[in-house]
Amino acid sequence: MKNLENVIVKPLINEKAMAGVAEKRYTFCVAADATKAEIAAAVEAMFGVQVAAVNTLNMKKKPKRLGVHTGFTSAWKKAIVLLKEDSKTIAFFDSMN
Repeated sequence: MKNLENVIVKPLINEKAMAGVAEKRYTFCVAADATKAEIAAAVEAMFGVQVAAVNTLNMKKKPKRLGVHTGFTSAWKKAIVLLKEDSKTIAFFDSMN
């Protein structure tokens, strides 16, 4: 098992992700080789909450252009973490609203 600090790369802050905060649904960018169990353990250890479910998505690379130069965005993995009803909220996301 990997270090828990290396599993979660960063929180994902966008309009859709912030709408899920009211339902205790938090979105993170995670390591590409992280499993659902590792993600749940990392969130529980880092934020002191209880995780009910973890859904993961592999975001594929997209073609991009800047003038005559072409390339691709990076591929990454997204995790949507649902907390239990009796669990406390994550303070970092509460300060964003």
